[in-house]
Amino acid sequence: MIGAGPTGLAAARALQKAKIPFQGYEAASGVGGLWDITNPRSTMYESAHLISSRTTTEFTEFPMASTADYPSHRELKKYFGDFAAHFGLAEQFHFNTRVDSIRRDGSDWLVTATGEHGTETQRYAGVLLANGTLAEPNVPTFRGEFTGEILHTSAYKAATQLAGKRVLIIGAGNSGCDIAVDAVHHAAAVDMSVRRGYYFVPRYLFGRPSDTLNQGKPLPAKIKQFIDKRVLQAFTGDPVRFGFPKPTYKIYESHPIVNTLILNYLGQGDLSIRADIDRFDGTTVHFRDGSSTEYDTVVLATGYKLDYPFADRADLHWGGASPDLYLNVFPPSFNGLYVLGMIEASGIGWQGRAEQAELVAAYLRAEREDPERARQFRERVAADPWPDVTGGYNYLGLDRMSYYVNKDAYRGAVATATKTLKVGA
Repeated sequence: MIGAGPTGLAAARALQKAKIPFQGYEAASGVGGLWDITNPRSTMYESAHLISSRTTTEFTEFPMASTADYPSHRELKKYFGDFAAHFGLAEQFHFNTRVDSIRRDGSDWLVTATGEHGTETQRYAGVLLANGTLAEPNVPTFRGEFTGEILHTSAYKAATQLAGKRVLIIGAGNSGCDIAVDAVHHAAAVDMSVRRGYYFVPRYLFGRPSDTLNQGKPLPAKIKQFIDKRVLQAFTGDPVRFGFPKPTYKIYESHPIVNTLILNYLGQGDLSIRADIDRFDGTTVHFRDGSSTEYDTVVLATGYKLDYPFADRADLHWGGASPDLYLNVFPPSFNGLYVLGMIEASGIGWQGRAEQAELVAAYLRAEREDPERARQFRERVAADPWPDVTGGYNYLGLDRMSYYVNKDAYRGAVATATKTLKVGA
């Protein structure tokens, strides 16, 4: 298993419960993944908190001790450390060990990794990839050259980095909006360049964390979109009046922004929305509406690319922007690779990833104890249409949306698949 962040820990716990022996590899010195800000590959920043609430995000079998609705990264690092200690998972990992490559050797996999004792290769029957989706920066190209500082959000740690500077943030996703809210207290000026409209969801609605509402039977997509759009308009107003373009898509067809402070600062005139970038010219940025402004720093809030650098793309059945996997987990060839955590969905939390891990554990146990059941599962994957996990939503055709799912449809499909695999069921 590769990775000891939330998904890797979920995988370790699922294998432990299924009594399947495993060995984990983690490049950092401990558990927590990106939530450990000291991890060299962490994309965390000092002001980061959960954007989904604690009770919809935590592992069901291990509730958070925190009383905060939206805990900080510090509390979350402790939570994952406590989770690993409670279930005795950390001793199953080689820490400070980077996986260099994985390759097929007959029906097995050879994993080559470099750690404190040098580079070693070990043989395994299968490999679970749980190294996360938010580590490899997506850095777009622009016409011209910017001679000031260009900073991707992955390299942003604290607002003091922007003190006294004229800052342009390109992109208005959740990280971009967080950084803009940080920057207004330190930077000389802050603008945001956006190319499309967004929907903004308050963290609280009717006095409760907004994602804890309607947790019963899910509404049909069209009805939920109709209702929620109007509720948001009542609470946040129309973002167009603050300078954002009007969205050309319906709510939930892309990840909403869980940050309404950005609207407050726009209303106060502390920052401004600018058009999409046309070109750079020294420290001048030209926008597509014909305007231009001088900046000291450009912050790229342009997201991340999927990155499994140690694996051959053919082994992952890679298609387009992401691997084409059954339930975002199984390569159709069932070659012994399993991908965990390659899902994005509003409100799916770590429990949704734990259920992914339980599905893989159920399959591995079936292979060991009931090979006929495992064979039938593989045949159904090959012969039957794959489950529709969109929940009726027409997601935007963006690279980062290529592995987006609806949490209710996805968890239902995973639960059904797991049930068919459980030995003795």
